[in-house]
Amino acid sequence: MEGIGDDVCVVAPPSPYDPALGQPLTAAREVPADARCPVCGMYPARARAWAAQVIFADGDSYFFDSPLSLVQYLGNVAHYTRGRTADAIVARYVTDADSGGWLNAREAVYVTGSAAMGPMRAGNLPAFAHAEAAQEFVQQRGGRTVPFGAIDVALLRRLAPSLRADHRLHSD
Repeated sequence: MEGIGDDVCVVAPPSPYDPALGQPLTAAREVPADARCPVCGMYPARARAWAAQVIFADGDSYFFDSPLSLVQYLGNVAHYTRGRTADAIVARYVTDADSGGWLNAREAVYVTGSAAMGPMRAGNLPAFAHAEAAQEFVQQRGGRTVPFGAIDVALLRRLAPSLRADHRLHSD
């Protein structure tokens, strides 16, 4: 149909910062059960082993069903969350596939091309805190390791063929 694109219309409200929890504004947070991924609309809490999140300077956070959705989001923040800019993001976290804990997305080692299926039952980017753990995963499940800075549009297109042409990566 003419005029119909491949975008999914998802209105994912932010999760506000709660100072009563006693944690720093930029600390990783648990995924609320009702949080929606602003990229695909999934509920990240249902696949916590893959979850990711960003925190903005005002304390608001958004949660993602996977590292792949996080990187897609970072490529075009304003498209997925109107009125937001990548410049206002103060923290980015992904789930460590080895321990299940949160880790800085920029410091993680990712695996691409493995047999691991993400929450949407397609290829994804499992994240690891340590290169050794990522390499062990590669030996068991295939693929190759890549640092955050090496995740480019070509790689994303292989993982998410419907990726919009106007995505700009790592504009944060």
